[in-house]
Amino acid sequence: METILEAKHLKKVYYNNGNAFQALDDLELTIHEGEFVGIMGPSGSGKTTLLHLLATIDEPTSGEIKIVGTDIMQLNEDQLSNFRRKQLGFVFQDYNLLDTLTVKENILLPLALEKMNVSKMEHRVEKIADRLGIRSILEKHPYQISGGQKQRTAAARAMVARPSLILADEPTGALDSKSATDLLESLKEVNELDKVTILMVTHDAFAASYCKRVIFIKDGRTFTELVKGGQSRKEFFQNVIDVLPVLGGNTHDSV
Repeated sequence: METILEAKHLKKVYYNNGNAFQALDDLELTIHEGEFVGIMGPSGSGKTTLLHLLATIDEPTSGEIKIVGTDIMQLNEDQLSNFRRKQLGFVFQDYNLLDTLTVKENILLPLALEKMNVSKMEHRVEKIADRLGIRSILEKHPYQISGGQKQRTAAARAMVARPSLILADEPTGALDSKSATDLLESLKEVNELDKVTILMVTHDAFAASYCKRVIFIKDGRTFTELVKGGQSRKEFFQNVIDVLPVLGGNTHDSV
């Protein structure tokens, strides 16, 4: 099984008015092709910092990050921008859709940047729209659709160029329970049927129960890990719930 992500000895220190705060402390992480991995942890645990490092938005103070074998620390700005566009897909809590474009045009954006031919683009968009249940809204604009539909549009845009890794940051955070369930079912389906590799940061045990593996971090380090294995989603959900009191703190995060 191909290793999609390998992070070793990650440290991240922030400095503010002469004070140092260590957000990550020798953290290690490996993700293989086709995994659906959740990251959970209390406020200040470092999970958002970790996501920013993996997304190439920020750089570690020390350590190594390889994505599909490429050491991203060795890339210059142009190479990094190109790598990000080809290898990474992003799903944000606040959608980041362009209201001036239709749903279809929003999804097409990554393919247009790659100058893909029109018929191939059309086929890609229709396939991912079918998978995520948004075929019927392709001609609508984001302001005409629900929050859940916006998030599935954002997920479609992240996946349409077939990147190696999807990074999702609290994707259900702004959704009601039905919309959240619809999105999670869609992510589970693309993960299982299309072998899409997903790393999702979440504070929500219900969302985490859709993952195949959940990594809990605390104080910038790996605290423990749960693997779903043959358990039902309901059983796995209960196991996730059981870890949270031991983990301590507020699972909503900003660091």
